Amino acid sequence: MSDSVHDHPALAGLRVFERGWLSSNNILVHAAGDEAGATLIDSGHVNHAEQTLALVRRALGGNGRDEPLHRIVNTHLHSDHCGGNATLAREFGARITIPPGLADAVREWRADALSYDATGQRCERFEVHDTLHPGEALEAGGRRFEVLAAPGHDPDSVMLFDAANGLLISADALWEHGFGVVFPEMDGEPGFDDVGAVLDAIEALPVKLVVPGHGAPFTDVQAALARARSRLASFRAEPARHAKHGVKVLIKYHLMEVREQDEAALMAWALATPLFTGVWEHHGRGQADSAEGWCAMLVNELVSSGALQRRGTAIADTA
Repeated sequence: MSDSVHDHPALAGLRVFERGWLSSNNILVHAAGDEAGATLIDSGHVNHAEQTLALVRRALGGNGRDEPLHRIVNTHLHSDHCGGNATLAREFGARITIPPGLADAVREWRADALSYDATGQRCERFEVHDTLHPGEALEAGGRRFEVLAAPGHDPDSVMLFDAANGLLISADALWEHGFGVVFPEMDGEPGFDDVGAVLDAIEALPVKLVVPGHGAPFTDVQAALARARSRLASFRAEPARHAKHGVKVLIKYHLMEVREQDEAALMAWALATPLFTGVWEHHGRGQADSAEGWCAMLVNELVSSGALQRRGTAIADTA
């Protein structure tokens, strides 16, 4: 992130760990006053759990601090946002707070309900200690974050808004250049209207700085909203285009997770991934006679665009 954004007064007492795309950004809110310890908002992917641990430990011990990590808060439960929960909880004894919608699924660890089976992704099991409901407030670092519902990308996602400092932690509801895949639409459920309503809600807030789930923090909120609305309009006009984009993201993300995979094994993964085969049933049949053929077509497109590469019989991530 640029020095000017890094030094923005809205970030005083916070550390933003800007990650790649496999792991979400993490926001460390240092304790203030008599608070029990720091709060970490989102914890990245399980593949990066040790890296996240090192980043957090260094920040907690920096500048003469010897600060505990008291709490982990997840904006939503996709694997790139909560994959470090278990590691950090073991290391620090931190409590884990999540939005309420999937709390029972976490307690019982129903991976199908938590999207990990459906998307073919990995996440280490963790415990939930508290829930944070839209309309409530999160007190951390001497700040009061309003908890705002942010359905669309994920039905149970929330954003956190610190009105006193104009700071919005938007998760995947708004990035500088778009927003996250609208997973309900890929499942055949409405989601585009929710995305639009959340963008309208963001516009109504006195936001000075946005820390998104991915990418650098940014201050030009109106420009980001305009780009997001343009993208949403194009997806509304062509739902099949959004579905194809979402499946490409799914494939790319899988290769980011495993780094490299024989093409036959990649096809087997796709055929065993319910979200992939479901989208092919609804949107891919007109482009390929089989789910495997559609996967091969999409992989070829990703290779042609430079998002993936071939290494002999293997497909590899380029990141």
